[in-house]
Amino acid sequence: METKQLAANTRQHFWTSFGQYMHPVPSSSGEKINWINYKTGVKFIKLVMQWSDGKATAALELSNPETTIRQAQFDQLLTFKKQFQQICGNDWLWEKEYVGSQKNNSSRIAASIENVYLLKQDDWPAIITFFKERMILLDQFWNDYQFALQ
Repeated sequence: METKQLAANTRQHFWTSFGQYMHPVPSSSGEKINWINYKTGVKFIKLVMQWSDGKATAALELSNPETTIRQAQFDQLLTFKKQFQQICGNDWLWEKEYVGSQKNNSSRIAASIENVYLLKQDDWPAIITFFKERMILLDQFWNDYQFALQ
């Protein structure tokens, strides 16, 4: 049980540290933002950061339980793929069907780095840099193109 508690404390410490690091960074619209719990303002659409099995992932995730709506939203995003790549780069995986860790279906545009471990503090600078850069890019895209999904 101590190992689980240590892992939980380490995760909490990471997110607290990341939140403090990102606190002074405004969104691309100039507003103050909670980067850890990014609110897009559109139900079932979120910008997320997660890690598992040595992989950190930043994503724009569509989680509407209605498959046809979710896929239509994804198709709408695809019409802006060129603009997305101009803002965010080409290292993003476009997944129309993705099954998350909670076994729920979603669609997402995600970028990942591998061989980084949240419980290994020596990896934190790489994880923080990765999350910071990707979330700022996703925020910029979202602020420019969210109208397509309103």
